[in-house]
Amino acid sequence: MRGKILLIEDDVEFSKLTQMWLKNAGYEVMTAEDGVEGMRRVYSGRPNLVLLDANIPKMDGWEVCRHIREMSDIPVLMVTVNGQKADRLKGFVVGADDYITKPVDFHELIARVQAVLRRTGTNLGNEEPSSFHDGEIEIEWRSRQVWVRGERVKLSPTEFKILSCLVKNRGWIVTHEQLLEKAWGPNYIGDKSFVKLYIRYLRQKIEADPRNPRLILTERGVGYHFAQQTEEPSNPGNLGG
Repeated sequence: MRGKILLIEDDVEFSKLTQMWLKNAGYEVMTAEDGVEGMRRVYSGRPNLVLLDANIPKMDGWEVCRHIREMSDIPVLMVTVNGQKADRLKGFVVGADDYITKPVDFHELIARVQAVLRRTGTNLGNEEPSSFHDGEIEIEWRSRQVWVRGERVKLSPTEFKILSCLVKNRGWIVTHEQLLEKAWGPNYIGDKSFVKLYIRYLRQKIEADPRNPRLILTERGVGYHFAQQTEEPSNPGNLGG
């Protein structure tokens, strides 16, 4: 597969045609018929690109695009009948990477998908890297060893699971519930105090100033995200670790 694409589209016939073209081009396709379901799929499926119609029920495409931009840098290509210049500008203002109007030339659509993925530097490889490093932190996944600013840091198994989940999903906000499930399993869903406690432990071990964190940042009311300090090719797992 060349990558995973989420198609958020309520026109059934257009959706079927688009899925056929994308699959023939080698992409894995997920679908959603409204904005609320689309956001759930973004969280659960971690697609490489979103194809998004502006005129969808429950939450329109403009709002969906805004929410995606708040939580990640995943590429968004808007596909809609709204072809006026003002609509195109609105698409780019809310964070779309490209914009194509219906009726669609599917050869052009596939070419634009490829161009957006190439331009945004999305890594479509499935091979898990053996290590991670940026300007502050280095992690060897197999040996579960962590160095911070050149010094070896000993983490508990739970601390390592949480750090791994955040780092492997860098560029995304990871919710309290996702961290709970990864570190403790589904029985602890809903008890956010466990997450807050271990985030505090982690910050004490890896932050230069735990009171003013630069690596693990809080998204109030939602969860946390890992702030990478230097550029490194990204290959986020789906809440792996």
